[in-house]
Amino acid sequence: MRGTHGDQATGLEAKKADPMEAVPGGDTPGLPRTDPVETEFALDGQGSAIAAARDVAVAFLVKARAEHGVPVSDRTVELTQLVVSELVTNARKYAPGPALLRLRLLPPVVEVAVWDSEPLLPQARAADPARIGQHGLEIVTAVARHVDIQREPVGKRIVVQLDLFDGAGGPGGAATGA
Repeated sequence: MRGTHGDQATGLEAKKADPMEAVPGGDTPGLPRTDPVETEFALDGQGSAIAAARDVAVAFLVKARAEHGVPVSDRTVELTQLVVSELVTNARKYAPGPALLRLRLLPPVVEVAVWDSEPLLPQARAADPARIGQHGLEIVTAVARHVDIQREPVGKRIVVQLDLFDGAGGPGGAATGA
């Protein structure tokens, strides 16, 4: 069951997917056998949507840890915030109209996807320590397990996969708390 919830104070309209929606699950050792948890948020053009999107990402991962027993490391929470911030900032800066943030747990990864209406595909620029700004895609690529950029019938979608846990918080290790 899907519903739409608006939060005018943050500039974020949320379209939440049912976290128990049937999606094929995996058999990753050390992780509970559950179907992935997924949520989507429609972002309006307000600047506050960037901060709200970061907050949503943290709440999503904290809930996955607390309610679903997924061993999400603190590092993953921080990197997910960073990736969400970079992708949503670029969508707000370069694409007219709405954007959509989707977060999914697909153990052993968390998937962050941002769709926007701009069809031009971004490209990482060559490293330049003198350049101020425009390092977002470089940063995302450096911290991600996988990055996929696709042109859509309208706009584009950037999908980033991050490891849910690092050495200390992975299967067989102790997950850290946030």
